[in-house]
Amino acid sequence: MTEETLPGVDSETEDFAQQIADQVASFLLALREIAREADGGRAISLLLLEVSQVLLAGARLGAQADFTPQGEYQPDVGPDEDLDAMRLRLADIFGGLDTYSFVFDPYAPEVVDSQLSDDLSSIANDLGNGLRHFRAGNVDEALWWWQFSYVASWGNLAGAVLNALLSVVAHDRLDTEVLVDVEEEQVAVANQILGAGEMAPGSVANPG
Repeated sequence: MTEETLPGVDSETEDFAQQIADQVASFLLALREIAREADGGRAISLLLLEVSQVLLAGARLGAQADFTPQGEYQPDVGPDEDLDAMRLRLADIFGGLDTYSFVFDPYAPEVVDSQLSDDLSSIANDLGNGLRHFRAGNVDEALWWWQFSYVASWGNLAGAVLNALLSVVAHDRLDTEVLVDVEEEQVAVANQILGAGEMAPGSVANPG
């Protein structure tokens, strides 16, 4: 993309948008590949990495002044991608760990039950919508949507998913006798999933 194809967008904003787009595209590609491989142990480790990285992109968006789209209505960039098959594969990978609980708003605390597979698919849907706008040349719209949806939905979901994934790792690596509030069955499932695809310490597989 060049400034000639993106009238009204300064080079600094264009560079920032490109960086966010690259991070979003990397996350979406990795998520599809993780779901396709269906390797439970590797999936937990890789998702912990990928969700952390996309949350960094969200934090960068949240730190910016509010972006403003050029039009009142979003340009048509086609229908949302069908993510149902990916969602079902992720649900199968997580098994008994798919359902988890979290607090959506710590200032109005209410425990919410959700599914990791649903939330990851929802995050992918929000990010994918912005990426389609970016690739269509609607940079202002893409940045506005990524920023708005980060604050409104996917940022909170990604934070909850990250916490759940970290909890799975903790159940596997820490002395389970200390985790008195964790059901033994959940700990056993975490051990089984992570043990099936354990990687060498310090190694990170390339999902691409």
